Amino acid sequence: MATQAVIKVAALCGSLREASYHRGLLHAAMEICNDSINGMEIECVDISSLPFTNEDLEVNGTYPDAVEVFRKKIEKADCFLFASPEYNYSVTGPLKNAIDWASRPPNVWADKAAAIVSAGANFGGGRSHYHLRQIGIYIDLHFINKPELFVFAFESPPKFDSNGVLIDEEIKQRLRAVLLALQAFALRLKGKSQ
Repeated sequence: MATQAVIKVAALCGSLREASYHRGLLHAAMEICNDSINGMEIECVDISSLPFTNEDLEVNGTYPDAVEVFRKKIEKADCFLFASPEYNYSVTGPLKNAIDWASRPPNVWADKAAAIVSAGANFGGGRSHYHLRQIGIYIDLHFINKPELFVFAFESPPKFDSNGVLIDEEIKQRLRAVLLALQAFALRLKGKSQ
């Protein structure tokens, strides 16, 4: 009997705030994965210590230590889960910086699956999804198309508690559906089936 392939997910939060709703979405994804999805492991990858992208920091094909550690985590991952806030109709500076570092030669994002979740007002961070998808085209990331998850975070009843913990059960189920779609797509890209 063959053992099930384990899909390793690198989760990146575009917000650096500890109690951000986006961090809450990633923690909820980890709990969902641990509780009810076999063959999938999520690791939150910290981007807060990365210096600004600067080719002057690249020496003989090597990168600063924090960047090397980050790039290795991205390289080892099978797929990615982005929690992407919308800042000024786009992705955040820290997230774009992380993407740029990992796309430096050799591009360690290439040919892998990804999904995006967001929380916010009105459109729920949706514009950041579209910009992230545009970036993904150039770095050869393959985003799942559906389901999408835009959390309208400021509606009543509350979706998150005061610490940024996701408390809405319907959103948790929708997040689970995103994770299952990401898992299936990552397996397909790796030439395996569930």
